[in-house]
Amino acid sequence: MVVATNVAETSLTIDGIVYVVDTGFVKLRSMAPGSGLSQLIVTPISQASANQRAGRAGRVRPGVCYRLYTESAFYDVLPKRTVPEMQRTDLANVVLQLKALGIDDVLHFNFLSPPPPELLAKALELLYATGALDDYCKLTKPIGVTMAEFPVEPQMARMLIASGEMKCSEEVMTIAAMLSVPSIFLFPSSQIARRTAEVEKAKFAVREGDHLTLLNVFNSFMLNNKNPQWCHDRYLNYKALKKAVEVRRQLNKYLVRFKIPVASCEGKTEAIRKAIVSGFFANAAQIQPNGSYKPVRGSQELWIHPGSSLYNAAPKWVVFHEVVFTTKNFMRELTVIDPFWLSELAPQFYEYQSASHGIKRAAEQEQAQASQQSKKTRHLF
Repeated sequence: MVVATNVAETSLTIDGIVYVVDTGFVKLRSMAPGSGLSQLIVTPISQASANQRAGRAGRVRPGVCYRLYTESAFYDVLPKRTVPEMQRTDLANVVLQLKALGIDDVLHFNFLSPPPPELLAKALELLYATGALDDYCKLTKPIGVTMAEFPVEPQMARMLIASGEMKCSEEVMTIAAMLSVPSIFLFPSSQIARRTAEVEKAKFAVREGDHLTLLNVFNSFMLNNKNPQWCHDRYLNYKALKKAVEVRRQLNKYLVRFKIPVASCEGKTEAIRKAIVSGFFANAAQIQPNGSYKPVRGSQELWIHPGSSLYNAAPKWVVFHEVVFTTKNFMRELTVIDPFWLSELAPQFYEYQSASHGIKRAAEQEQAQASQQSKKTRHLF
């Protein structure tokens, strides 16, 4: 039996599948209007997707698909077709590839499914802020050309390039590889086992955030000779970690190819966090009085995911890798940052966003508070 997910919509034929249970929902990546934030949202499937799921049952012999929704919901609620990915997701990578192919006028490019102009504008804005495009929207050299050739999203490519300048590419390569594979932490259904899994996960956690926690896990995995039993005892996904090792090996080849220095920061976490900000500065967020976070793009309320190592820490500023919507907009894979790094590492983006979000003012206030606290401490001694 298959409880239908997107996997059940593919052309893959699995022998022995007779029953399919279709929940009527799917997780789709889409960009929030106005903010430019990419979100993973649970949404009803389309009629076309429902028919695809039903087609998985009985591929090799008669089967049955159980739909957990009514016939009227199928015809009256579900859309006929899924909105094309081109019309709902971040187009930064698409625009970057078009620029690399010599197509400069992306706004008038003849897309099969024309995306909204706002998405294209957001993509151009982001690529300009990363340094991939110049003032004339031309691909820059070497940064833009190198980013276009990296087999990862533009923000991660920028992070990898910056890691060479900050002499922490060994660590950042690992983090990029860990972000490119499924979740490495396993959470069993048993309550007792789940508590044990949470205890084991906490052993890897660091106060700087989830990216460095992932780095700790990978390094421990390598120190223990990639032992599957070690992973089993600590509720870690062995297959995902093995995949991360392979992804890291491939990324290392690209760094060597592009002559990006491969070096270690020897435990200097500030360099790693700065490299992360260099790529993911657009995903910075500041804490609010109610405990939520306000991103530098848009005005949505974001919350730290319960699975994050920073869930109970409430840092003032963070950068996140993605937003997942369930009961709230949850940020996943976070790192604590200094807001001054935004002006240092992404000046174009910083100046554009400061006017509407008060980043500069907030950073100056924090600096003033830190200075006052320092004076009080000196007075005590």
